[in-house]
Amino acid sequence: MPLPEVTIINLGLVDYKKAWDIQEKYFKQAIDRKIAIRNGENLPPPSNYLILCEHPNVYTIGKSGKEENLLLSSEEVKSKEASFYKINRGGDITYHGPGQLVVYPILDLDQFFTDIHKYMRFLEQAVINTLLKFGIQSSRIDGMTGVWIDSALPSARKICAMGVKSSRWVTMHGIGFNINTNLDFFSHIVPCGIDDKAVTSMKKELGIEVDMQEVENIIIEEFKSLFGFQIKHK
Repeated sequence: MPLPEVTIINLGLVDYKKAWDIQEKYFKQAIDRKIAIRNGENLPPPSNYLILCEHPNVYTIGKSGKEENLLLSSEEVKSKEASFYKINRGGDITYHGPGQLVVYPILDLDQFFTDIHKYMRFLEQAVINTLLKFGIQSSRIDGMTGVWIDSALPSARKICAMGVKSSRWVTMHGIGFNINTNLDFFSHIVPCGIDDKAVTSMKKELGIEVDMQEVENIIIEEFKSLFGFQIKHK
């Protein structure tokens, strides 16, 4: 069996709503294709995508999130040149902004494995493996989705947040990986609803600005290795 194909799309710095609309388009196309196949149409399986981007300052909150975890009024959000969206992923509130690498996998898991728990662990592992390439040790905390530095210590701090949606084994949304992120914006929220743990970035941990392109190249290879796909070139 040939490996599944995944198209890599790098949107650069892109408005959150625009990226969300692109996700929704590919997500719907995949689900519609799966329904048509189930109804007997002879079609190839849905296309898979790995979308990489950065966003202007934005706070997003998932379906189960509590709005009180945003510690700013709507006027204060605007004064910080940020925006706010309620979205259809799991998880609570988080921040996206320049210097943070956002990865949105639109994958038909029927082509890989049908296990959302395994999928989430693979997302985390891609980040853990990437950080290791820069000499940063990271790990998980039981019951707390994401990737953490010094996870067993009181000084545990989150370097990557995750929130996903899936339907008919098609995924959307994904990870927010702090590379050169302005961490001050996290002080205006209770990140992911967790009020007793800090947030960090590669820049803060290493003490230097990090090459975003280098991180992107590495994490694509980690996704490729973990999920077992081949890159489809346009």
